[in-house]
Amino acid sequence: MAVLNPLADSVPGFAAALRSGRSAIAMTPEARTGREHATVGAWLDDFTVTGWARRHLAEDPDAGQRLRMATARCALPAQTAACVAVAAVRAAKWGAADVDRAALLIAGNNLALDYYARTAGADRLPPSHVLTHADVDVIGVVSEATGVRGEGWTVGGATASGTLAAIQGARLVRAGLAAGCLVVAPLTDLSPLEFRAYRMSGVLACPDRDDPPPRACRPFDRSRLGFVYGQGAAAIVVENAERAAQRCVTPLAAIAGTGQRLDGRRGVEPTRDGLADAMRAALAESDIDACDVDYVNAHAAGTVAGDAVEVAALDAVFGGRGHHRPLVNSTKPLTGHAMTAAGLQEIVASVVQMRDGFCHPNPQLRDPLPTACRYAAPEAQATRIDVALTNSFAFSGINTSLVLTTRS
Repeated sequence: MAVLNPLADSVPGFAAALRSGRSAIAMTPEARTGREHATVGAWLDDFTVTGWARRHLAEDPDAGQRLRMATARCALPAQTAACVAVAAVRAAKWGAADVDRAALLIAGNNLALDYYARTAGADRLPPSHVLTHADVDVIGVVSEATGVRGEGWTVGGATASGTLAAIQGARLVRAGLAAGCLVVAPLTDLSPLEFRAYRMSGVLACPDRDDPPPRACRPFDRSRLGFVYGQGAAAIVVENAERAAQRCVTPLAAIAGTGQRLDGRRGVEPTRDGLADAMRAALAESDIDACDVDYVNAHAAGTVAGDAVEVAALDAVFGGRGHHRPLVNSTKPLTGHAMTAAGLQEIVASVVQMRDGFCHPNPQLRDPLPTACRYAAPEAQATRIDVALTNSFAFSGINTSLVLTTRS
C-alpha cells in the first residue's frame, strides 16, 4: 500500500503522524476557495513528481524517468495517482509478469475540477487538454508508469469511491477474473466553484478566525461545523495470499467482507438504515460477528447531519446487549476530507493501526455525541486490533463498508 498527503508521502511517515495525532489542517489562502473570509484545509503544497521520485526512486533512475515521462502535461490528480501506484507496486514486489496480468481500478470521477476551471478561463487551450480533461487519462498515466496491462476502469461513487474501488478489486480477485488488482485513489482537486457550493449547502466548515485551524474539523462533537477539505492519494495492491507468498511477501491484512447499500433517494443527507445495512452486509460476508470487531474507522467528516446519522447506525449495529464495544475514530481531523480518495486513504490508516498495534486519537473531540461504542481517546492508545471495519458514505445515498482482519 502507499499514501501521499500533507502529513506524509510514505506509509511509515503516515504511521508516525497518525500515532502523534498531528493534523495537516492549516489556514488556506482565500484565492484558492473563492471565499471572502478565512477558511482552512489540508493542502499538498510542496508536491512535485520530480521531488517525489528523487526521494523514493533514487536507486532506480529508470523508474523515475518512466514516472516523469508518464506524468508530463497531466493534471495533479493523475500525477499523485501515478506516484502512489508506483510505490504500492514496488512495495508488493510485483515483477513484469505480475503487472502484465493485473487489473487497474481508479477511484473517483470528476477529479481535476480546478484544472477544468483554470483551463476554461485561459486564453489558449493546450493540445494536451483532449487527454487531460478526461478521468480516463489517469488510467493511461498509471498504466504507463507501472506497466499494468490487464483490465482497467474508473469506479465512481463520490466520497465513497475509494472504498468502492477496493470492494470491486477484491471481487475481481475472488472471482478469478484478475490475478491481482492495483486500486488507486487520486487526489481530488476542487475549484472555487465547488467550495462555494459546499459552503452554500452548509456541509463545509466555516470556522472563526480565532480558532486554531485543526479545531475546524471535529467529528462526533456536538459543536461540529462541517467537513474540512484535504488533498491526498492512496493505493493498495489486492491479491490472493498464496500468490503473495510465492514472492515471499507477507500480506498486511485481509479483506474479509464488503458491503454496499443505497438509500433509494437523491440528496445530501444519509439515512441510518442505509449505513447500518452496509455495515451488516460487510460483516455477514466476512462471517464475523459485530461483537468481534475491535475498531471502526468511521466516515465521520464532521458534518452536522452526517455524523449524527452515522452514530445512530453504529449503535444499531454494535449497540446490542452483550456486544463488545469497538473503538471508533475518524482520520479526517488529521488529513482533512480527501473526497474520492478518503475511503482508500482510511483503509491504509486502518491497516497501519492494525499492524502497529495502536488506535490514533480523536484530537478535537471534547463534547461527544452519545454512543454505545467507545470513542478513541484524545491521545493515541496501544491496543490490539484483529478486526477492523471502515466506512465511507456519499451523497445520493451511497453507503459502503469493508471488514479487514489480520486473522489467518
